[in-house]
Amino acid sequence: MTDKELIEEILQHSSQKAFAMLVERYQELVVKTCKGFTNSYADAEDIAQEVFIEVFESLEGFRSEAKLSTWIYRIAVNKSLNFVRKQKRERLFRSIEGFFTAQNNDEEPMQIEDMGRNKPDSNIERSENKRMLKESINKLPENQRIAFILSKYQDLSYKEIAEVMEVSLPSVESLLFRAKTNLQKHILSEMQK
Repeated sequence: MTDKELIEEILQHSSQKAFAMLVERYQELVVKTCKGFTNSYADAEDIAQEVFIEVFESLEGFRSEAKLSTWIYRIAVNKSLNFVRKQKRERLFRSIEGFFTAQNNDEEPMQIEDMGRNKPDSNIERSENKRMLKESINKLPENQRIAFILSKYQDLSYKEIAEVMEVSLPSVESLLFRAKTNLQKHILSEMQK
């Protein structure tokens, strides 16, 4: 069944079977996309559920001007970004709360950087490199981060990225060039510390 036929079956006949086929067809793509933003498979699966709920609720408004996969990518990216923003706010509040709680108890607050340092030497460098890369990616401006993740983690073509982000092809090229430049600068400065 084509995407168009699935959509018609879902909208006209409220077919649960057709929606299940649609979910099965795009689940891996959505989870991989979400994982690129969250770095957690469990969180990515949770967000994927939200993505498909939104797909189901919004399918009637889907215009066939874009491919269904592009539309689903866009929803997955937006849901992932919302999740990351929410996580950042919650971490900030927890760290502020932890700082004041630790001061009241005359304890030294635990720094985020201190977590996970008791690993064997062979894993430290690898985990430190991963942490540095994730941190560097997360510090990119939002559009650069989205373009980079869709390019490097999802292997989308520049044209597909342009469709998902609703920007021109030259904009994608520019975003990716700036993202790579910014990543190099950040990683070099981290390594010099």
